[in-house]
Amino acid sequence: MNIGINARHLLKGRLEGIGWYSFEILSRLILLMPKHKFFFFYDRKTDFLISGDNVFNIILNPPARHPILFRIWFNYILPRNFKKYKIDLFFSPDGFISLNSLIPQIGVIHDLNFEHYPEDLPKNVLQYYQKYMPLFAQKAEKIITVSNFSKTDIIKNYGISSKKIDVISNGGNDAFRPLNNTQKKVFIEKNNFNRPFFIYVGSLHKRKNIERMLRGFKKFNSLNRMDFIIVGTDMWKNQLNLEGLLKNVRFLGRKSGPELANWLASSSALIYVSYFEGFGLPVLEGMLSGVPVVTSNLTSIPEVGGDSVIYVDPFNEDSISIGMEKAMENNQELIKKALLQAEKFSWDLSALKVKDLLLNDINKNFS
Repeated sequence: MNIGINARHLLKGRLEGIGWYSFEILSRLILLMPKHKFFFFYDRKTDFLISGDNVFNIILNPPARHPILFRIWFNYILPRNFKKYKIDLFFSPDGFISLNSLIPQIGVIHDLNFEHYPEDLPKNVLQYYQKYMPLFAQKAEKIITVSNFSKTDIIKNYGISSKKIDVISNGGNDAFRPLNNTQKKVFIEKNNFNRPFFIYVGSLHKRKNIERMLRGFKKFNSLNRMDFIIVGTDMWKNQLNLEGLLKNVRFLGRKSGPELANWLASSSALIYVSYFEGFGLPVLEGMLSGVPVVTSNLTSIPEVGGDSVIYVDPFNEDSISIGMEKAMENNQELIKKALLQAEKFSWDLSALKVKDLLLNDINKNFS
């Protein structure tokens, strides 16, 4: 069977949330389904991150990074290549599918943030999402989402049957693991001038609540005892106003692999107070790293954190500041609980579930 893959987010050195999801699931899927051929469709030139005997990497112009180009790429370029490469099934990790193709398609809708906080997106992107995401949800043969919260949200907003939606959670990468006190000390001395730090990992998107997070930090850090490390880059330019909030704050840009894992495990706490998440992968990564996690009490995040993280009101700077204070207490029991909670989430298990879903769809449509 020939399986088409939307690989637009698999860009080396530029992986964000959906890119990492794509990498973790697809790198396993090709091994779990060796008898099937995978055609990875990219919208730009890149170094291919996934390869194998059953993988065919194909670049299709134009680069689809604008609503007009989205429509061209998905509704005209892809269907033409579905026919060319005899694609039987299309899998899309970002939920975008082709409305001009009759082949079965499965999309992953991670969340509907744009429906709840439309002001967080540029106007042209928002209009595209609000017009087409309901159509994608209706058109898709099956929908995968990453939390029960998102499943309920999709059902409520788009009137989709619950039977059409499968919850398959994200997993944790093995790179994230605790460091002992000596390892932390050496890392902090070498990389942060021997100053303890909080850390945030994620895109600098408005919904990630960076401004309130740093205002909470400013209140907490009145004695100048800590730094704040931010790992990530702008999703869209000029969304944030951080004037007066950057004392003791360092921006490191993108980090990944062992380097990111060491920064995270050496921190005094992960601070992740996003007010809307379909899953909240950095929360899980902080839990795996053996550090306290201060995070939002809203949307899907309590499904991930359980009773093993420090919850705050993401719209209240005082609550965020108090959460930081709690993170500096003795949290060894909380960290132990977090490591146990994190074991519930596995990319290996998630990939197996995606494989079963694809095979069931293939058997239903082609038996």
